[in-house]
Amino acid sequence: MASLIGDAVAAPSLHNAQPWRFRYFKESRTFHVLADRGRAVPHVDPQGRALHISCGAALLNLRASAARAGWDAKAMLLPAPADADLLATVQLLFPLQADEGLARLYPAINSRHTSRFPFEETDIPPAVQSALQEAAASEGARLQFLSSAHLDTVLELVEEGESLDLWDSGVQEDLARWTRTDAQAEATGEGIPQYAFGPRKRSGRAALRDFAGHGTVADRDTADFETSPNLALLSTAEDRPTEWVRAGQALERVLLLATLEGLSSSFATQPVERSELRWALRDPVHGVGAVQMVLRLGYGPPGHATPRRPVWEVLDIGV
Repeated sequence: MASLIGDAVAAPSLHNAQPWRFRYFKESRTFHVLADRGRAVPHVDPQGRALHISCGAALLNLRASAARAGWDAKAMLLPAPADADLLATVQLLFPLQADEGLARLYPAINSRHTSRFPFEETDIPPAVQSALQEAAASEGARLQFLSSAHLDTVLELVEEGESLDLWDSGVQEDLARWTRTDAQAEATGEGIPQYAFGPRKRSGRAALRDFAGHGTVADRDTADFETSPNLALLSTAEDRPTEWVRAGQALERVLLLATLEGLSSSFATQPVERSELRWALRDPVHGVGAVQMVLRLGYGPPGHATPRRPVWEVLDIGV
């Protein structure tokens, strides 16, 4: 069962904080997916929305890994309202009726990495866009690819969020806590190492977060990024903890399929983290629900693998 958790923790998380714990009960063959509140990012995620999304992404990896191993993984979200830290349970069931769609995504779990490099000025084919949208819909979310005026609006909101973050002491405190020198990241198994910052943007409109903030990184390159990036909004019908976990599963399912389709990916969470900007992300004509993530996709270099905490540190075994 440790191998399933090893796959689960390959999921992305805000600032690579990895805010999850797992408990496995042998008799019932059931995993509990638990929030680790001590690993929250309080200034940019005061409600724990991103924490829930991160744990949802880990849950999707767990389900995909179980499916690949031949299990029918039955998941329940927030099954105990009195226990806010219990975000999901996953029971491994007989007979062996694994989700073949999830099992096919398994090879991407450990090859998917956030890429903060320039992507090509190439459109994503409509068939691939449709497949990614279907992947999100299968987990109860909506993926909308942006174009024309709406794309310009979202890019402006990302830039505004990045500018506000640079002068927000709380945001800078979070960054200072979770950014690492390469050696620190490898030793602690957490946070964003400097080698994963990517080059500093010299030109272009790619939606990115610069983890260097006000600081400088020795020998860091600069690069020209896309002028017309491929952006998509991931939304849910409502904006409650259950939907946040559901959004995390949808996000990871999209990311894994995108990886198999040869796409690289990164995130632009700045406007989603600010209520005064988040509401403006929605499509002004057809927008419904709550935007949970701004996703950047494209053809370009894959990202670097970032450290993960060892399984023994996040997994408890019960009877």
